[in-house]
Amino acid sequence: MTPVRVLLADDQALVRAAFAMLVETAPDMVVVGQAATGREAVDLARTERADLVLMDIRMPGLDGIEATRLIAADEDLAGVRVLVLTTYDTDEHIVEALRAGASGFLVKDTRPADLLDAIRVVAAGEALLSPGPTARLIERFLRSPSAPPTAGPECLSERERQVLTLVARGLNNTEIAEALGLSPLTAKTHVSRIMGKLGARDRAQLVVVGYESGLVTPGTMGA
Repeated sequence: MTPVRVLLADDQALVRAAFAMLVETAPDMVVVGQAATGREAVDLARTERADLVLMDIRMPGLDGIEATRLIAADEDLAGVRVLVLTTYDTDEHIVEALRAGASGFLVKDTRPADLLDAIRVVAAGEALLSPGPTARLIERFLRSPSAPPTAGPECLSERERQVLTLVARGLNNTEIAEALGLSPLTAKTHVSRIMGKLGARDRAQLVVVGYESGLVTPGTMGA
């Protein structure tokens, strides 16, 4: 099995070193580079052909949000996933990172085994979201006067709106299939079509769309 190629982006050398030691203990992962700034992260993602960037939000110069946005917008980096790390799970910048194209987030005090599992999940193309913190963050973001206006998912069919609602509540394909009486493959197909219609990079962005459109409201996620 080809190991997941991980790029570490954090402005603190000791933090990068600690994450590098942890990642290298996993037989299915390899560290291909370390970046101290967002600009370095973007450049290394391209030159080192990383599969996943473990991205700190707060970095000098180009921060993690802008670096994520540049990676997500680069067609040559379409296969690169970004997993955001933050010190606090109430950091409003996490929502901005998700909108920029991040596939999920974790707090830095996550258990080592959970961090490695998170890398595997995101590298496989799934979103990694913590329902409680995500709901609180999006609620705060949408109440902010600086939140940009967004259009609802009017282009979706009724079934697709149902699927989007369940995705935004944190359900995986199997759970969506069970809730709607579908096969897991059909549920997966619906999710793929929804992402295509909405121009979403992955499920993480569908969660944001679900909240912005009013299909899901804070307090219903994971219900």
